[in-house]
Amino acid sequence: MDVSDDAVQSPVGAVGRVTVSIPRDGPGEVLLPVRGGTEAFAAWADEPIARHTLVMVVERTSARSVIVVPFSSP
Repeated sequence: MDVSDDAVQSPVGAVGRVTVSIPRDGPGEVLLPVRGGTEAFAAWADEPIARHTLVMVVERTSARSVIVVPFSSP
């Protein structure tokens, strides 16, 4: 995998849903639309986030871990 492949497959900016609540010291779990499907990622956040909340990925910390923030559509 080269750098351009990694950028195409990055979940940063993706909007998904929390499937396991994210506690203050994390992790929880989110489902994200990536690579033409939906995949589960371990997720951390600065504040606790409840199950079923829409979130947006702001950073990827490893291949299967992300940092998210609550997302509200405009």
